[in-house]
Amino acid sequence: MSDFLKNIIKNIPEKPGCYQYFDEKGSIIYVGKAKNLKKRVSSYFAKTHEDSPKTRVLVSKISDIKYIVVDTEEDTFLLENNLIKQFKPRYNIMLKDDKTYPSIVIKNEYFPRIYQTRKIFKDGSLYFGPYTSVVAIRAMMEVIHKLYPIRTCKLNLSPENIAKGKYKVCLEYHIKRCKGPCEGLQSLEEYNKNIAQVKEILKGNIGDIIKNIYQQMQEKANELRFEEAQLLKEKYTLIDNFRTKSTVVSQITYNIDVFSYDEDKQAAYINYLHVVDGAINQAFTFEYKKILNEEKEYTLGMAIVEMRSRFGSKSQEIIVPFIPDLSLNNVVFTIPQRGDKRKLLELSEQNVKQYKVDKLKKAESLNPEQRSIRILKEIQSSLGMKKMPLHIECFDNSNIQGSSPVAACVVFRKGKPSKQEYRKYHIKTVIGSDDYASMQEVVFRRYSRMLEEETPLPDLIITDGGKGQMESVRQIIQDKLHLEIPIAGLAKDNKHRTSEILFGFPPKEVGIKQNTAIFHLLEQIQDEVHRFAITFHKQVRSKAQIRSEFDQMSGIGEATQKKLLSHFKSLKRLKSADIKEVTTLVGEKKAKIITEYFAQQNTEKQKGIF
Repeated sequence: MSDFLKNIIKNIPEKPGCYQYFDEKGSIIYVGKAKNLKKRVSSYFAKTHEDSPKTRVLVSKISDIKYIVVDTEEDTFLLENNLIKQFKPRYNIMLKDDKTYPSIVIKNEYFPRIYQTRKIFKDGSLYFGPYTSVVAIRAMMEVIHKLYPIRTCKLNLSPENIAKGKYKVCLEYHIKRCKGPCEGLQSLEEYNKNIAQVKEILKGNIGDIIKNIYQQMQEKANELRFEEAQLLKEKYTLIDNFRTKSTVVSQITYNIDVFSYDEDKQAAYINYLHVVDGAINQAFTFEYKKILNEEKEYTLGMAIVEMRSRFGSKSQEIIVPFIPDLSLNNVVFTIPQRGDKRKLLELSEQNVKQYKVDKLKKAESLNPEQRSIRILKEIQSSLGMKKMPLHIECFDNSNIQGSSPVAACVVFRKGKPSKQEYRKYHIKTVIGSDDYASMQEVVFRRYSRMLEEETPLPDLIITDGGKGQMESVRQIIQDKLHLEIPIAGLAKDNKHRTSEILFGFPPKEVGIKQNTAIFHLLEQIQDEVHRFAITFHKQVRSKAQIRSEFDQMSGIGEATQKKLLSHFKSLKRLKSADIKEVTTLVGEKKAKIITEYFAQQNTEKQKGIF
């Protein structure tokens, strides 16, 4: 640390405030807050930060330090939040993608317009949001325009322009959606009364508006002004319906803010609910990109300050999953254990989890391989493997009472079938129906050859069977070939459905829930190897049956058999073929032998010999 920085730190007061770190170019690279500025800033230079490389890099780039002293601890949060939004320092946690979400703006102008926007200007206009749902914001705008005759034109309705008669009313006036302020048909005072009510609706303070409208409606009815009373009734019903749609089961009769929190290695995810008289009037989920491995208490505190500032919340109670690193005047933090407050927190938690799921699905739709890698990581974690199973191989046997025994191997790479690497095996050394011995033969042939050819071995071997199959494979892999390849077993129930996943020796059942992505991938691998083995076994049996048929035709040799099968593809087609077609292919003599054989078969079948 330079003498210049030492001298600054020496003179920093022990008061609450915000500090700013500058690099050699004079750019702000970090903004922080502290209850005690001197202790906080000194701590950066008193440690080596071996557990946080990014913090170590930050400290190495600090060339200057400035600070701002404030009166209260609460002011430090507000000041820090404003400085971060203004300068966007490289090493600060940042609210991600906030400009991509739409807001509702009440424009700072004569006869203010109200519209949806994604751009925020510092011109004195009032912004509400941002809102994550475009559908929700459009519904809100539709309600506002049904309730109040707010202008939609972009005219400059200054008193001078209106007085000069520069503008004429448009269609909106004639269909009674605007009262014509452009021609002076509505006063600014009357117009702003509507704007004031819209502000309260956007803040979520609907209860007072409804009471006021209901009172006016009763007064008009008592004065026998029924048409005006009917208009007020329609407005009352519309607002009441809007409020009813937002109502939650909460019986809380005062304003509350609710925050929930979740995170991964890259970002923190926070949901905010603003509850007014038991109704949710604002709901927003957002994320902060992590920079310096910030603690969750700090991040939640930042989010609370940010959201309450954006939505203008003055709620004196905040429901949280844990106490944040934040102190606010006249505000109580509550971690509810039961009741309506707990239900509100659980609802917020559901929203933040859904946000993470939706984000993941969106990323995976843009990059399908990302989903496969995620599932493989989950398999690695569930099975406790040292290496991610990017290369998986699975084996299965197939025979009927020991006849035509075969086996198959399917290969999955990055969670996808690699069909060009599938392999079929005729069982050569095993007599009869012995699945364990057949599996050992195939596994030995497969991996002894891969070792000879120096082909990369799989990260995981899966057997289509339980503990017995796993043990037979282990004896070959570990005892005979001396390889360290993890082995898993997939056992099926009596309905031939994957029922349990086994791993380790002695094998133990792995608790992977059905209907999860991991379970479906393993089930897909098992179904694929079973399909491949069965298909191969059918082909082998079919060829054996064909060969048996041809063997009974005296005078039809192997070359003729191949020619016939190449042309007709099956015995069934050969049986139904025209004698002329067969004669053209193999000659009159052989055609006669074939037709006489099939004719004799038909005669014996009719007599009931077969």
